[in-house]
Amino acid sequence: MSSMNEMVSRPEKEGRKITLVEALREALQEEMRRDERVILLGEDIGVSGGFGGAFTVTLGLAEEFGHHRVIDTPITEAGIAGVATGAALGGLRPVADVQYGDFLFLAMDQLANHAAKLRYMSGGKLRVPLVMRAPVGATTRGAQHAQSLEAFFMHVPGLKVACPSNPYDAKGLLKTAIRLDDPVIFFEHKLLYGSKGSRKEAGGIEVFGTVPQEEYLIPFGEAKVVRSGQAVTLVANLLMVHRAMQAAKNLAAAGIEAEVIDVRTLVPFDWSTLFESVSKTGKLVIVEEDNLTGGWGAEVAARTADRCIGYLQAPIRRVAAPDTPVPFAPIMENFYVPSVERIVTAVTDLM
Repeated sequence: MSSMNEMVSRPEKEGRKITLVEALREALQEEMRRDERVILLGEDIGVSGGFGGAFTVTLGLAEEFGHHRVIDTPITEAGIAGVATGAALGGLRPVADVQYGDFLFLAMDQLANHAAKLRYMSGGKLRVPLVMRAPVGATTRGAQHAQSLEAFFMHVPGLKVACPSNPYDAKGLLKTAIRLDDPVIFFEHKLLYGSKGSRKEAGGIEVFGTVPQEEYLIPFGEAKVVRSGQAVTLVANLLMVHRAMQAAKNLAAAGIEAEVIDVRTLVPFDWSTLFESVSKTGKLVIVEEDNLTGGWGAEVAARTADRCIGYLQAPIRRVAAPDTPVPFAPIMENFYVPSVERIVTAVTDLM
């Protein structure tokens, strides 16, 4: 068995083109086969003839591993987080999920006051190796099923936060998360799940990634430069990576070469990759789906201003959602969520 230190992130090799849902399912399946301590907890994740959770990620796993390891829970997010925390303290490696990330607010005491703090409070004697999976993002389901919650959990010391934008990263990061000895909040954007073999979301985009057959891990704290450029740095996560990439293509047609960074994890954050890019381009635009005030982009802007002020040739710009709840009407949701056009405008205003 290879240790995590022996497994390193590496370029995508030849593999299969699969969706994010399929990549997540493979990660769970491989880790459950590798380590019998890995268990799954959640609502409707193992019901015979069911969907395999809200977005089919756990489809078929109960048939392979049994209901003693793929455990259907009542509708109680606080209970799910509490049981997962206790199971982790007891030596298991639970992967729990909520059907919508918004429901994590019901589990905040268990996650923020217990899971995140017990290792510190015990002087390192206790470990809480749990993963909490949570779908986020606006998908025409209204204000209580659409929020982007990354900043809330980025603010809680003791929690790690992952936010993959594609199948390759999703699998590698989830496998790493399961092997870590600290609690991880693992965010997945609903519009990136794909529709192949899964429940469709209105407005979803079909994101396929080349995922190798052989095992691989992606370390936390390593951002990825997904497009090189000299004129401006765009930094984004989840769905916004794809919109930033499209904006970069549009800008290139106008002679503006943007560099795009996919953060991959927010805690730990890869500051060195960001600062190196900004020192080269002299301009930074942060793109996030969260509300503008207090979003994770605010921290990125503050740290960049502190460390790169001598390189910045223009103000740091943030493209984010307005400070309102997510609207339900599709036309208003489209206005609310940062668009390619808004990213392009933010960049051209800087140039």
